[in-house]
Amino acid sequence: MNPDPACTVYYDSACPVCRREIAHYRRLRGAESVAWVDAATCDEGALGSGLDRSRALARFHVRDADGALVSGAQAFVAVWRRLPA
Repeated sequence: MNPDPACTVYYDSACPVCRREIAHYRRLRGAESVAWVDAATCDEGALGSGLDRSRALARFHVRDADGALVSGAQAFVAVWRRLPA
């Protein structure tokens, strides 16, 4: 995992749509600055403060470098800001 990520993305690898979308994002320039955490298989501690597995699997979440957690549309915007494509 990136030791100093611009943000951390929590995704559900058990979801086929999520898997495809995250695979696309991970190929984009800038993706190396993002920490990608598979909420379906990671240790619960990898989810960090304020996020449990059931919430992480129910909705898309992103934690910014300052630790703020956003979900849904706000989370997608957070990812798009970091990936220039």
